[in-house]
Amino acid sequence: MDGIHDMGGMHGFGPIVREENEPIFHHRWERRVLGIAVGTPVPVPGGSRNNIENLDPAFYLSSTYYEKWLHSRIKGLIDAGALTAGELETRMALFRERPDAETPVHPNPDGVRAELAGRQSVSPTPPHADIRPQFHKGDRVRARNIHPDGHTRLPRYVRGKTGTIARFYGIHNLQDAELPGGCVRREQPLYAVRFESGDLWGESAEAQNAVYLDMWEGYLAPARSHSI
Repeated sequence: MDGIHDMGGMHGFGPIVREENEPIFHHRWERRVLGIAVGTPVPVPGGSRNNIENLDPAFYLSSTYYEKWLHSRIKGLIDAGALTAGELETRMALFRERPDAETPVHPNPDGVRAELAGRQSVSPTPPHADIRPQFHKGDRVRARNIHPDGHTRLPRYVRGKTGTIARFYGIHNLQDAELPGGCVRREQPLYAVRFESGDLWGESAEAQNAVYLDMWEGYLAPARSHSI
């Protein structure tokens, strides 16, 4: 998806201000939002990142990191039918009127804890002996010029640019909402690709700099290829 979230190479947003000794969480509610997002995934079309990327651009730019997560989770719950907008507004109105109102308690908290513990366990990665990487370290590749409607990890500023395979990570599941054209499965070779700054930014580039991007094979074509 081409949206305000994909800001690499854009001008006009001022310098990046880094907070000294930045805490992991600025507020207690941020900790809870992270726990909800990680512990209770909601299967919605396009995934939670797609919801974040569909936020109003003005809201996206003015929101904090966990505010984006919160609104993405709310939309996901509504889209999945877990709650309605009316139910959400009713509960928000209650806490606006009575901030100290008690939150509901699940009738089986031990069962909830057991369920969350099971979801957080790491499953072994299945073998992919039938998948062979198309590229190897040192190969010249070109990022495909694709513009999917849903979430993608392929940034705009690198599309159509040529780089070099720097590392092969193994086989990993593609995180895009939709498979790139020509791809038949989500399990794909994943690479680190080096792009020289001059190839990305032209005469404006800083000399001898480079950008490394983690890229699935479906994003790439041989540098000599003219396919998308």
